[in-house]
This record gives sequence, C-alpha cells and structure tokens, in this order.
Amino acid sequence: MITDWGFPDFDDHEGVHLFSDRASGLSAIIAVHSTALGAAAGGVRFWHYADHRAAITDALRLSRGMSYKNAMADLPMGGGKGVILADKPGAEVTQAQLEAFGRAVESLHGRYVTAEDVGMSEARMKVVATQTKHVSGLPVAAGSAGGDPGPVTARGVYLGVKAAAKRGLGVDSMAGVRVAIQGVGSVGGGLARLLAADGAKLTLADVHGDRAKALAAELGAEAIDADAILTHEADILSPCALGAILTEPSIEALKVRVVAGGANNQLATREDGHRLHARGIVYAPDYVINAGGIINVALEYLGQGDRSEVDARVEKIPVRLNQVWDESESTGDPSSEVADRIAQRLIGR
Repeated sequence: MITDWGFPDFDDHEGVHLFSDRASGLSAIIAVHSTALGAAAGGVRFWHYADHRAAITDALRLSRGMSYKNAMADLPMGGGKGVILADKPGAEVTQAQLEAFGRAVESLHGRYVTAEDVGMSEARMKVVATQTKHVSGLPVAAGSAGGDPGPVTARGVYLGVKAAAKRGLGVDSMAGVRVAIQGVGSVGGGLARLLAADGAKLTLADVHGDRAKALAAELGAEAIDADAILTHEADILSPCALGAILTEPSIEALKVRVVAGGANNQLATREDGHRLHARGIVYAPDYVINAGGIINVALEYLGQGDRSEVDARVEKIPVRLNQVWDESESTGDPSSEVADRIAQRLIGR
C-alpha cells in the first residue's frame, strides 16, 4: 500500500530523514526522492519556516525537483535536498550546526550528496565538508568544475530566457525586450547583468529593496517594490527568488507573455501549469532552465570534466527546453506536464 503520509507532495520518496542535535541546536531534514540514476544530489538551504510541516513539504518538493532536474540535465545523479531550519527570521547558522549537518549527511553513507543553496555559501560548505566527503560546491582551482553554483545557474537561466524569448516573442535579440526579474541575488543579479549587456529593458525587485535599487542604478534599470513585480507589465517575468509564486490569482494577474526564471518550484500546484498554458504564456519549467548550478557541482563531485565541460553542458539547456516546448505544441499539454513526463521516463517512474 502506498501512502502520502499526510503530505500531498510525498512522491514515493525513498527516504525522508529528520535530524536533531541538541548540542548544536540543529534541526534538519534530508529528503531523498530517487537514487535510480545515482546518488541523490541537491543543495541544502538554511531558512526559517512557519512550522515543521512547511519545512518538510519544501524538502519533499525540492528533492523531487532535483530528481527531475538531474535527469533532464543527463547527469548520473538522483534527487535529494537538505533543509536546515532557522529558529527565527534573520538567524545565522552556526559552525556547530554546520558540523552537525555534515555528520547527518555522512550517516546516509553517500546516498545523498549536498551542496550550496539559499542561505549557504562556499565558506559554510567547507565547514560541512569537515564532517563528510559527500559534499560539493567547494572552492576549486580556476578552470575546474565546481565552486559557487550561482553564476553557472545564472548563465543557464540567461540562455533559457533567450530561448523562451525566441519561442514566445519571436525575437532573436534581447535588445529592448522588457524583462521583470523577481529576486536579484546570486542568480537573479547575474541574469540581470547578462541581459543588460544585451540591451534588455529591465525591471528589478527584491525583498531587500536596497539591493534592487543598487543593481538598477548600476545597470540603468528600474527598481520597483517586491510586491508589485508579479503584476508589472513586461514581455518576460523571470522569477529568481523563492518558489510557489505562481498561483491561481497571481497567474490571472500576470501581464507577460513568457515566464522563465531561476527559482525552484515556481508553480504552487500542478494545476497552475495548466493555468499558464490556458493563458497562452510560454513557461520554461524551472528545473530545466536552472540546471546550470547542479551541472557544475555534480561534475565536481563526480570528477568528470573541467569548466569547459560544464559550459558545454549548460549550452544544452535551450535544446532541452525546445524539446519540451515542441512536445507541448504537438500534444497540447502544458510544458510543465511534458517536462515531468520526460523526466519520469528518464528515471523509470
């Protein structure tokens, strides 16, 4: 008998591990969705959640997304995700908690490989690595695969945005294309700089308003309030913050023709992919367009290739997106459903 254990996002996960370390105050979750293609790879994020149920749900969704992301990127890795719970907004993860999380990863004996995600950094991953060898995204020599995944993710998203612009707007150049970017951290900020160099007309928003204003001043862009970006009139919306922002009311209020961005789990529910499709909005499935970072750290962990190999694989992201869009056009199914179907075939589900 298969059960969802009271969590609708439970998708026959191979394991959901809850960790508590009283000495350090660590509370953490590691969700392993699939190891069909290899060790479950996916970053760890440090975040404050409303309650433990919300944290578990996030880990379930993110780990499933990593299975699909790694499969669609042709990586011999499964999907997993780690979450370290912050006890309050703005809290800082401690060295002792990072060490305890490293021991938690090590206790899974290589079934899960961790890396940097929201709220983490190369320096923090180095602390985790003192307790386990199953970690990637560490500082590397110039020209090597690995290191901070953010810039590589941004590069892949940039290539995907250009492919989405061609598909949805019929343009070969980003010059003058209006792009609204939600979140201008490592990925969104990197994307903004690449698009600005192409002459795109950018509107930026971030929960840290000063960060959006500073980048806008640097790039000659416009900065608006974070709560206004989803209803801003543009050609492309690029969500690059946290997930679940595409909901029934937010989709109804969109004033764009394309949604293509780096955030994970942009769709709040499966039905929201159908809603985008019904409105004729071209959607780039998030785990396809944002695969650059995992390509970088997976090749580092596997010891397969250098930065040129990473770059060559990232250049294939538009190829996979076009495969999804082509099948969507031929079947009439939403691109989100098509991407899931292809990924499930690849991992044997």
